[in-house]
Formats: sequence, C-alpha cells, structure tokens
Amino acid sequence: MDQPRRILHGTRLSGHTHRVMLFLHLLGLAYEFADSPAAVRDTPAFRRLNPLGQIPVLEDGELALADSNAILVYLAKRYAAGTNWLPEDPVQAARVQRWLSMAAGEIAYGPASARINARFYDTGVPAALSQRLAARVLGAMEGELAAHPWLAGLEPSIADVACYAYIAHAPEGGIELAPYPQVRAWIARVQALPNFVPMPDA
Repeated sequence: MDQPRRILHGTRLSGHTHRVMLFLHLLGLAYEFADSPAAVRDTPAFRRLNPLGQIPVLEDGELALADSNAILVYLAKRYAAGTNWLPEDPVQAARVQRWLSMAAGEIAYGPASARINARFYDTGVPAALSQRLAARVLGAMEGELAAHPWLAGLEPSIADVACYAYIAHAPEGGIELAPYPQVRAWIARVQALPNFVPMPDA
C-alpha cells in the first residue's frame, strides 16, 4: 500500500520550519522538502495551502496544515499518540501547552526577532524589547531546567522541539547564552536525541 505523500514547505534557515523538520526526523517520518522563499509564498498555489502566505506548511496526503506549533500537535497525535511527545495527562499536557505559547510569544518576539533583525530584515520589534523578552524567557527556562531535564518534565516533548531552534541560535541575534548553564545543557540534550537534525547556520 502506497504511503501518502508528505511535503514540508518552508525555508531551511527558518526556526519555525526547523521545528517541524526536526520533529519529522525525531519520529522517523519520511518527507519531501519544498523550498518556499517569499516569491513562492506569494503565488496563488501557495496561498491555496495557506492564505496567510506563511511557512511552514505540511502536506500529509490530502491534508494541508499551517502553523508550526499546530503541525507539531498534529504529528504527535497522528504518529506518536500516547507518548511523552504530547502527554495525555492533563497537567503534563498543560505544561507542554505553556511552552508552545511561550514559543509563539516571548521566544518569537525575543530571541527569534533579534536573530531575524540581525540576519535578514527589520521585524519592527525594537531591539531593547527583544533583549528584555529574551532575558525573561531564558530566565524562566533556566529555572525550569534546574528542576528537571526537559521543559515540561522528565521526558522530551514537543515543548522542547518548539523552543529549541530560536534558543540555540539566539547568539546570532546578539543574545548571549553564557549566563544560562542549564539552558546550554538542555540544548546539548536536544542535539543528542536520536535522529536530531540541525538548522543550518547559513
């Protein structure tokens, strides 16, 4: 029986795309990569996949799903149900959701915006605000990781996948990780996971 065609639309330097790419690799799921720079995202074909013109988009058979965190939830439920990637326990699930929200909030406007401003284009987020948000989220992570090895507890989850790329690459935006030894140890643990794939530096 033929497997459904799975296509990840994104760019390789996008931390949002990397979240999905990393999780596909961690789950051992085959996929095709469709490079989707700005010119591609402005085409009618891409807008049919995501009217907002944003990456990543995952096609999984007949399904086209946008938003990196939503895709992580889908993949965990569809291909890793009942595992620690997205726990069934309500308290653990809520802890994961907290970090998904942090990835879309403080991390997006903190380390992610600082990196994009430094490397690609002006996001409109002031540098001072990005630095403050980065310090806030890194301080919160440092405290959590002093208590347990992964963001949501004792096992890796999609919380770690969602937060990894922009935290690991925060120095590209002028945000130092030296004051956060627990965070740096966590980055190393993520990178040691079986089938880990890095985000390119360039």
